[in-house]
Amino acid sequence: MSAIERCRVTGSTDLQPFLDLGDTPLADALVDPDNRPENEAHFPLELCFCPESKLVQITHDVDPEVMFVDNYLYFSSFSDQVAQHTRAHAEQLVESRGLGPDSLVVELASNDGYLLRHFVELGIPVLGIDPAPDQAAAAREKGVPTLEEFFGVELAERLVAEGKQADVIIANNVMAHIPDPNDFVGGMKTLLADDGVITVENPYVKTLIDHCEFDTIYHEHYFYWSCQSVDVLTRRNSLVLNDVQHFPELHGGTLRWWIGHHEDRSDAVLSYLADEKAAGLDTFEYYADFGRRVDGVRAELKRLLSELRAEGARIVGYGAAAKGATLLNATGIGTDLVEYVVDRNPHKQGLLMPGTRQPIKDPSFLVEDRPDYVLLLAWNFEKEILDQQSDYREQGGRFIRPVPWPEVVA
Repeated sequence: MSAIERCRVTGSTDLQPFLDLGDTPLADALVDPDNRPENEAHFPLELCFCPESKLVQITHDVDPEVMFVDNYLYFSSFSDQVAQHTRAHAEQLVESRGLGPDSLVVELASNDGYLLRHFVELGIPVLGIDPAPDQAAAAREKGVPTLEEFFGVELAERLVAEGKQADVIIANNVMAHIPDPNDFVGGMKTLLADDGVITVENPYVKTLIDHCEFDTIYHEHYFYWSCQSVDVLTRRNSLVLNDVQHFPELHGGTLRWWIGHHEDRSDAVLSYLADEKAAGLDTFEYYADFGRRVDGVRAELKRLLSELRAEGARIVGYGAAAKGATLLNATGIGTDLVEYVVDRNPHKQGLLMPGTRQPIKDPSFLVEDRPDYVLLLAWNFEKEILDQQSDYREQGGRFIRPVPWPEVVA
């Protein structure tokens, strides 16, 4: 781990801290039950703002090899919502870009091939790039060619030397995860054909702030992007942010940025940039106010759970995702308040939540065990989860949504 003294985009030393969540374990580092608690590593989790880049970023780095190769268990295909969203994205790109058998679609952080398989089914050549070995292997089993590497300028130059030029580059939920954004975007510029397009998706920092989504902060997320900060980054690397789309129901509020070599800016981009400035996203006070509100949410959630337990209620969690680990650890919610966590991903079942060490079980256990309340750790999939758990709800089970303010839902 290393402390960050300069902005990773501009190099500015004017980094202004505004939220400290304490020392927490890596949010995706699920624990083998045989591992002792004292063997779990904890790292400072603090956010700062750079006025020059307009970028929110964490103040301490953890080696990417530790986070995304050794213990990364996220598989995109286990979310029905993500599967539907990515199919629609693929179909939109095929139609709008006229893609065919002579095209090349490259996805960065392609995970288990959840998106590129849609192009493969249509006979369009693809290349996935992802450093996580289990996910890369799963993608190849789906017929998705995948390089098991980190992406940057060096790899892009190697691919171009091999005669590869991408008509489309897709980077979904990865721009938060790369420690050197200039190298990453510079690599995309190198690999992209002159008339090609880049689409980048990430949760929107304004939604995070407005909805007090502090649990989406973890070491694996180096950055929290706005349209202003993406605009600064792309311009520094001779690319242009040309369009933006908003998906309010995806991951608590996601933006898709459309980027290319040549300027062709939509009204949507201009509107987002103006609205962000009017809201104060380029000022420290906007983020300092968020830090104060987070303290209130953490205190209220702890109070609610403690009160329910004191009344004899049993509480469990749904979603062994990184956001769940941050919420549990930053709020001090141990097994005394939340007994266990359920998750659909079989790769996670049988392990423990990092830090707080709740056992992870299959969601079917809810109907058998009948706890009184389920804390929605994966609240970004609330509708999907409530639909899946109709039997548990018919038994009288209730859910607790932790943000933007803790409340019990039907």
